[in-house]
Amino acid sequence: MIDFVRCGIYHRAPVNPTLPELVDPWRMVSARRTFAGRLPLSAMRRLAEGLADTAGDVEYELDFDKDEASVSGVRVRAKTVLPLICQRTLERFEYPVEIDAKLGFIVDEADEAALPAGYEPLLLDAAGLRPADAIEDELILALPVFPVKPGTQEMQREWKAAVEIESTKPNPFAALKNVKL
Repeated sequence: MIDFVRCGIYHRAPVNPTLPELVDPWRMVSARRTFAGRLPLSAMRRLAEGLADTAGDVEYELDFDKDEASVSGVRVRAKTVLPLICQRTLERFEYPVEIDAKLGFIVDEADEAALPAGYEPLLLDAAGLRPADAIEDELILALPVFPVKPGTQEMQREWKAAVEIESTKPNPFAALKNVKL
């Protein structure tokens, strides 16, 4: 379980969350709503494409609120261990991930420039916000481009120049330069 700090008081995230599929983000902000719990990795289809398997859970907390500058948004906190395939050894390894992101709501891409520093934009549509998608998006962003198991060493640091390799082999067409047409 993750212990999150909220106003100096520790509380524990519930194991069985009641995370709605779709919410009105503006109503969640005015109600200062918080959702916390666990989601299985197997429920995240887009994330699963980059994983070795979907064993495990994500512990999360979503806090909808406005800051001092009246920016509406959601703070996404998540912790999990992602099973990945090492690109050096092709072995499965576990990659620990901890996310703490502030997402500012925007309704148009032009609004992104108005967000203060420290906020990532979250483009909303008329249908509402899918909280599980916000968590999944942040986990996808946390995936390494080339997963490498910690402790593995590079196989070869430098490639031999192609010129060096070619100069050691006889050229099979060298005999043709003496042929006259």
